[in-house]
Amino acid sequence: MAAAASGFAAPLPWPNNAERTTAAKSCSHFQIGPSRITLKTRCEIASQNSVQAVTIGSRSSSALQLLKTSSADRYTKEKSSIAVIGLNVHTAPVEIREKLAIPEAQWSQAIGELCALNHIEEAAVLSTCNRMEIYVVALSQNRGVKEVTEWMSKLSGVPVSELSKHRFLLFNKDATQHLFEVAAGLDSLVLGEGQILAQVKHVVKVGQGVPGFDRKISGLFKHAITVGKRVRTETRIASGSVSVSSAAVELALMKLPEPSYAMARVLVIGAGKMGKLVIKHLVAKGCRDMVVVNRSEERVAAIREEFKDVEIIYKPLSDMQASASEADVIFTCTASETSLFLKEHVQMLPSVSPELGKRLFVDISVPRNVAPCVSDLATASVYNVDDLKEVVAANKEDRLQKAMEALTIITEELNKFEAWKDSLETVPTIKKFRAYAERIRASEVDKCLSKMGGDISKKQQKAIYDLSMGIVNKLLHGPMQHLRCDGSENRPLNEILENMNAINRMFDLETDISMLEEKIRAKMERSQK
Repeated sequence: MAAAASGFAAPLPWPNNAERTTAAKSCSHFQIGPSRITLKTRCEIASQNSVQAVTIGSRSSSALQLLKTSSADRYTKEKSSIAVIGLNVHTAPVEIREKLAIPEAQWSQAIGELCALNHIEEAAVLSTCNRMEIYVVALSQNRGVKEVTEWMSKLSGVPVSELSKHRFLLFNKDATQHLFEVAAGLDSLVLGEGQILAQVKHVVKVGQGVPGFDRKISGLFKHAITVGKRVRTETRIASGSVSVSSAAVELALMKLPEPSYAMARVLVIGAGKMGKLVIKHLVAKGCRDMVVVNRSEERVAAIREEFKDVEIIYKPLSDMQASASEADVIFTCTASETSLFLKEHVQMLPSVSPELGKRLFVDISVPRNVAPCVSDLATASVYNVDDLKEVVAANKEDRLQKAMEALTIITEELNKFEAWKDSLETVPTIKKFRAYAERIRASEVDKCLSKMGGDISKKQQKAIYDLSMGIVNKLLHGPMQHLRCDGSENRPLNEILENMNAINRMFDLETDISMLEEKIRAKMERSQK
C-alpha cells in the first residue's frame, strides 16, 4: 500500500511529473467506502488565496523582525497548532497522489526538511497508496500551511494552485480526529481495513529518534494507535472486511469472462507485503498456479513455503516482459517510482486467448506501475486503486453500524488526547517558575557566603546549599502539584490552567512571546549556517 510496502525496488528520487493533469474531487469530514457520510464538515479544500503570504525581502529581514510589526500582538498571541495538510483517495485522483508519494526510506529526510521551515516545529509523514498526509505542529497556522504547501509543490512538481484544488486542511481537534479515524480504518477506501493501522505504527517506528518527530506529534500518533486497536477490538469493524489486495483480486475476478482463476494465467509482480497479500487472496479464490516476478528469490521462496499446495514459479526482474507475454492477468504491486509497463511494452505482447479478449492489468501501486496510456490499447484493460470502489461498495453496508460505534470510541479518546495536549501548556510555566526560584536561591546563597567570609569550610557551604535547596523544593511542591496533569491528581484541566495563569501573573512569568521569539530565532540561526 505504501511505496515501501513492497520488497521489489529500492526507493528512487522523488518524482517531478508536473505534466500530468487531473480532475478535482470533493472532500468532507467522514467517509465510508466511496460514498460520503457527512457528520460535520471539517475538511477545507482551501484556495491559495486563503493563506496569508509572508514576504521576506532579504536575509536581514528575518521572521523574528516580523514580530515587531503592527501585527505582532495578534501573531505572538497565536498558539502553536497541530495541522494536517494532505491529499487522499477522497480528494485527489491517483494521478496527483502518485506525484506526492514519499518512499519510507525518505520519511526521516522529509521530517528534517519540514522542520527546517520557519514556522514548523514538529512533523510526520503518512504516505500510502491512498493518502499523502503531512502532520505538523505549526508556530503560525497560516504561515505554516503556506510553507508546507510550497514544500509539497517543490517536492512533486505540482503547482500550488493545482494542489490547492485537491488538498484538505484540518487543525487541532479536527486534525486529531482525522488521524484517529484513519487509524481506525474509517477513512479508508476499504472500511475497517487493517493495513492502515500497521502503517500508522510504522510512522512511529521510523520517527523514533528523528529530530522533529517530537512530543506532540509523537504523542498524537501513539494515541492514534491506541484508538485503532480499541476500535478493532470493541467493534470488530474489520471482521469480514476486504483489503486493497483482496479487492484487487475480486475486481480481476469480476472482469474475467468466467468468474474463476482456474483457466487464467496469473502473474504477480512484486513479493513485498502487498504482493504477498495478493498471492494469499488468489489462493483463497482457487488459483493454484502463478508466476511471481521479484528482484530476489528469497521472499518468493518464503511465500512458496507458506502455500505448499500451490505452484508458485519465481522469475527474476529481467524476465518480466517474457513472463507478461505468457500471462492473462497481471497484478503489479511494487515500490518502483517509474512505470514498469509502457504502451510500447504492452503492444509487443502476444494476444491472449479469444475467450479472454483482453490482457488484464490490476495495478495497486502508487506511483502506478502501469502507464495510463496502456489503457488506450485495444488489447489491454487497466485498473488501478481508484477503480476498487466498485468492489468496495458491495462490502460497505454491513459495517455502517460498526463505524458509528467506532465514532463513539474516537470521541472518547479525542477528549483524552486534547486534555493531555492542553496540559503541556503548563510545562513552560513549570520550567520558568523553577528557574525563577533558582535564581533567587542562588543569589541569596551567594550573599550569605560573601558575608560569612572566606574561612567557611566546604562542609558548611554544603550545609547552606542543602538548606536553601530544601526550602525552595518544599515551597515549590504545592504549586507544582497544582500545575501538573500527569494522572497522579484527579484535578480538572480547567483548574490546572487557571492555576498556571495565576502563577504567570503573580510572578510575571508570561512566556508566549519570549518562547516564540526563541524558537524563530533558533530556526533563523540554523538556516544561516
